[in-house]
Amino acid sequence: MSDRSHFFAHLSRLKLINRWPLMHNVRTENVQEHSLQVAMVAHALALIKNKFFGGTVNPERIATMAMFHDVSEVLTGDLPTPVKYFNPAIKEEYKKIEKIAENKLIEMAPESFRDDYAALIDSQNHNPEDAFIVKAADVLCAYLKTLEEIAAGNREYTLAKKRLDKILKEYHSEEVDYFLTQYVPSFSLSLDEITQDEM
Repeated sequence: MSDRSHFFAHLSRLKLINRWPLMHNVRTENVQEHSLQVAMVAHALALIKNKFFGGTVNPERIATMAMFHDVSEVLTGDLPTPVKYFNPAIKEEYKKIEKIAENKLIEMAPESFRDDYAALIDSQNHNPEDAFIVKAADVLCAYLKTLEEIAAGNREYTLAKKRLDKILKEYHSEEVDYFLTQYVPSFSLSLDEITQDEM
């Protein structure tokens, strides 16, 4: 039996795709590292929801979904937000392109595990509650990136921060608000500042 596949070799190239391509960056961020951060934040949001706000979601499942939330970009690249959302027609066409890329990746997955990876990659079939947490974590991580860039003196991210802050507030999500108030302030501090608080 042969289960040969180029699927994992393709996924490994996510580290070659840079995010924020039209923005000046103090530090470049790639899709692979972003996906890990989104998985960590999504896992935390799921725990917060379950422990403090009566949720019954599966944090491990949500973290795994988050790991795969941008894998289609290995085929499409990361389209800049101002282009992606320039008008409804472009947004709709890009959604179609993303769907085609998701399907192509699912076809690449080893046949023995194709259904398993389809459940992670096919965003249209995700449970809405789980999908919201992954999306919120994605936006939160973009927001954290703006904080880090601004803290490093890069004013390029000022408007992006305002836009993302508005989106996060409009979610009216208890777990998102909790993460914002309890954990996000640390991201604007220096290493010495966050280390001193722990000593």
